[in-house]
Amino acid sequence: MKAILLKEFRSFFGSPIGYLVIAVFLLLNGLFLWVFEGEYNILNSGFADMTPFFTIAPWILLFLIPAVTMRSFSDEKKQGTMELLLTKPLSLLEIAGGKFLGSFVLLIIAILPTLVYVKVIYDLGLPEGNLDFGSTLGSYFGLLFLMGAYTAIGIYTSSLSDNQIVSFLLAVLLSFILYFGFQGIANFTALGSFASVIAGLGMDYHYKSMSRGVLDTRDMIYFISIVILFLSLTVYKLKSYKS
Repeated sequence: MKAILLKEFRSFFGSPIGYLVIAVFLLLNGLFLWVFEGEYNILNSGFADMTPFFTIAPWILLFLIPAVTMRSFSDEKKQGTMELLLTKPLSLLEIAGGKFLGSFVLLIIAILPTLVYVKVIYDLGLPEGNLDFGSTLGSYFGLLFLMGAYTAIGIYTSSLSDNQIVSFLLAVLLSFILYFGFQGIANFTALGSFASVIAGLGMDYHYKSMSRGVLDTRDMIYFISIVILFLSLTVYKLKSYKS
């Protein structure tokens, strides 16, 4: 797995892809949070907190992560190196896990510079330091778990097609359905108390729960289950190429 992880990591930073992902993520967040007028502008919100960032980040990552993962297996198939990859002395789980971790580490690097926002908002608070660190820390953990789920979905869709655009669109669609789809159904149906059960099937519900600063094991188990599910589906798909 380590060999695959390092190979993926080197491929990201051996080309403009890694730097472009980091730059795009930081640029879009920076524009929405500090430049563009609107509900996400921190300077205009009147509150010293990171809520605007944690509100908009999942939507930016909804498109950015599929753009990172779409090449994982699609590129291997297009270049004809899939058979060579599958003959390596590695289990299919190690191959899928290495691809997953390679993309995930890149995304962690992309969000690390946003810690500067925490320092800026800390200094802007009245009085200085008037920042809910519990909520902020919980939101960062929630974002990491959400990124893991998006990445696993993207790795799976990449194994379905040798066309990177198809893989990208499938990943965006699946991620959107799992992130907002169930909440949307709950919002627009008159199901009473059952609506909360439907909403609980979506990632948005568990992400917002963690953003409140309470790290509930049910929320963590939910995201870990999503990762395991899609990595398992990836392994199952890889078996079909090996047979």
